[in-house]
Amino acid sequence: MGVLSIRLGVAGVILGLSATSALAVDGPKVSWNLSVWGPPRAFTAGIETLANYVSKETDGKFTIKIHYGDSLSKASDNLDNIKLGAFEMAQICTGYHPGKHPGINALDLPGLPLADPEVHAMVHDVFYKNPYIVNEFKRWNAMVLMSVLQPQSEFMGTGDAPTKMADFKGMRVRALGGTGAAMKNLGAVPTSVPAPEVYTSMERGVFRAAAFPYTYAFASYKIPEIAKWYTTNLSPGANNCPTIVALDAFGKLPPQYKELFDKARPLAYQALIKAHSETDKKNLADWEKKGLKGIVYSPEELKIFQEVGAAPVWKAWVTENAAKGVPAQELLDLILNEAQKAKAKLKKS
Repeated sequence: MGVLSIRLGVAGVILGLSATSALAVDGPKVSWNLSVWGPPRAFTAGIETLANYVSKETDGKFTIKIHYGDSLSKASDNLDNIKLGAFEMAQICTGYHPGKHPGINALDLPGLPLADPEVHAMVHDVFYKNPYIVNEFKRWNAMVLMSVLQPQSEFMGTGDAPTKMADFKGMRVRALGGTGAAMKNLGAVPTSVPAPEVYTSMERGVFRAAAFPYTYAFASYKIPEIAKWYTTNLSPGANNCPTIVALDAFGKLPPQYKELFDKARPLAYQALIKAHSETDKKNLADWEKKGLKGIVYSPEELKIFQEVGAAPVWKAWVTENAAKGVPAQELLDLILNEAQKAKAKLKKS
């Protein structure tokens, strides 16, 4: 992965606080609630780090209680409940309610150059600060704090391994959203099946392959038990899942508490990257023992996916959303340009 700017940011934070870390940030007692679905896992490593950080730095005066398992709200309702003031923070996936914020759904497009988590973090942070995106979320009493760095999806399946894009033609695959649209352009037959039903459906031959965030989701749903192969570098798409904060609650915080979020962000990103890296290492070792074949696509094959699969989806998204008044091409260009800048920056470090 190389030396990443996030790690440099973490080092800077640690050095900057070394002289005063023994002194708590003074301020009033504040207690926030954060809504998220599912149990503690790699996905939640960032918010857990952030919550621990603000509590420690304020000597317990500013606390963020994480409510797991939809206990405060259904995942699809978190944005609405932030607007209603039901709680102060939440994690959302923008694919759950695309009509409510069409601009930010540019990050849900397939084939974006965000497979590297360091690039992913840097691009998302710039994108979230775009004036259009900021105003888009103001309508929901929300500000986007940071990404959860949802890993890119890959495919895992049965039967003969698709070593070329042409091998997907006619293949029934479980692929949602932009990923499904891109695969359809390649001649595959995408289907939407809830994650808990993927194992049984694949076992029964309803479809041959499924796309999931790599690698943790495959392991979570036990797909390696019936699969024969998996892709490693297709990166057909990823859900954009940010952590959001209620604007009215943030506005009431004293300045010294607001500053803690900026200081905690690089630490939270580092925790996310570490958690996913450790999960990947464990899962890949397990898959090797099971004899699963890892497919590595050539640059030529990846170019076919980009030009035949992803590019038409991008074009359609831009056309559709520009007609609604969204600066769609500008937002897509922002992602692509910032990804190039991030890669160049990391290469120099």
